Amino acid sequence: QVQLVESGGGLVQPGGSLRLSCATSGSIFMIYDMGWYRQAPGKQRELVATITSGGSANYADSVKGRFTISRDNAKDTVNLQMNSLKAEDTAVYYCNADVSLSWSTPAHGYWGQGTQVTVSS
Repeated sequence: QVQLVESGGGLVQPGGSLRLSCATSGSIFMIYDMGWYRQAPGKQRELVATITSGGSANYADSVKGRFTISRDNAKDTVNLQMNSLKAEDTAVYYCNADVSLSWSTPAHGYWGQGTQVTVSS
């Protein structure tokens, strides 16, 4: 069983910053790509940023230059530093990880329970 637990969400004023963290636990053999997704009310879940095990990052156009994704492979964690937050960044943010449970098992995507980020004055 693999668990992902997000933390760091909350209420912030426009222009402010938040840092999200995601910790993994369980019988993990290897973690491949990790990422952050978000879902605003009435909208589909969308990609925010992903990062490979080698550290290559990919961002949605809407967050480029404002958000930074990072990971610690030794601790199996992934973080999202969010700066210059806008009202349209308001959403539930979900952590995702592609995890293999053994050398012979293909990777499977796992999700955290989500953390609310609200940007409002």
